[in-house]
Amino acid sequence: MNPLNILHVFRAPVGGLFRHVLDLTREQIARGHRVGLIADQSTGGERADDALRTIEPSLALGLTRIAMRRQPGPGDLFVLAHVMRRVAQAQADVVHGHGAKGGAYARLVVGNPRALRAYTPHGGSLLFGHDTLAGKFYLTTERLLMLRGDLFLFESAFSADMFHRKIGTPKGLVRVVHNGVSRAEFAPVATNPDATDLVFLGELRHLKGIHVLIDAIAQLHRDGRNVTATLVGDGPDRDGLLAHVERCGLNAAVRFQPAMAARQAMTLGKVMVAPSRFESLPYVVLEAAAASKPLITTHVGGIPEIYGPLSNTLVPPGDAAALAGAIAQALDRPQDMMELTRKLRDRVQASFSVESMVKGVLTAYQTALETLGRSERR
Repeated sequence: MNPLNILHVFRAPVGGLFRHVLDLTREQIARGHRVGLIADQSTGGERADDALRTIEPSLALGLTRIAMRRQPGPGDLFVLAHVMRRVAQAQADVVHGHGAKGGAYARLVVGNPRALRAYTPHGGSLLFGHDTLAGKFYLTTERLLMLRGDLFLFESAFSADMFHRKIGTPKGLVRVVHNGVSRAEFAPVATNPDATDLVFLGELRHLKGIHVLIDAIAQLHRDGRNVTATLVGDGPDRDGLLAHVERCGLNAAVRFQPAMAARQAMTLGKVMVAPSRFESLPYVVLEAAAASKPLITTHVGGIPEIYGPLSNTLVPPGDAAALAGAIAQALDRPQDMMELTRKLRDRVQASFSVESMVKGVLTAYQTALETLGRSERR
């Protein structure tokens, strides 16, 4: 396909969304496209700063970091004006918004009929329901912004279906393109000699189900099993989780570690646990599967799309007793766990690659541009 000028817009350079943007950016550049990034300047910490500093020299359309608040406010107008200037300066063929905030900025761009407006929710507003005032606001806003989207890219069929149910049917092109992992990530990860029984990796927030994991560990201790765990990550619920561990009398069994690279975190525990209450298509599951890391996770969101015929091994979300049972079985029957790990690795290797993800996104760009009659203008 002809080289494209592509701008990715997103708020927080953290988690799976950030990884997705970085993977897309690197691979789009490798295929001859000119790419630029716009992100919030105050989130992500040193790890985000380092990642952006590393990729910046290869960004033909540059990198800008500007203050973006999580909540809507007057400052959004300033950010939108900045995004519109960047789109015009870059003569962007595609402005791709990621997450609720990035998606709003991308779709509100005006005055540049050349630019295709693409949106990937990454959960975002889909986390809300119509049963709260905040939910009504965000979902109504999404319904209005839907009218301005040219291309809607979902990481899972689950997210696409949820968007249809909660918000509506977009008039623009809709495609499901699963997240993917690179070939290098299929190298196995060794476990440290002092590793705990379990390891969790992710943002410390309620929807990740960490309270449920702590309750499951407490249940195992009451049953006479002194299971240990390492919780890796940062987030708004860290203090509450520390207090919950103390209330459960697990200070000696559960340790906290700051956010770190996934493969480094995997060395800290024998079995990875992802007890989420909500997910779209989580990278942590793909990363663990690729690295042949034994994994226990829940039947939520797009995770069954990753597991496919292995989905009967998934745990119901929010069920501490079921999670405790799955942990006990994994620790008691390591050979069965390794067989499941091998099958999951083979499935991810066959169907969830970075190459297929990038090809799917670029093909969707091209199809949308052709549908809108813009492809011949480049």
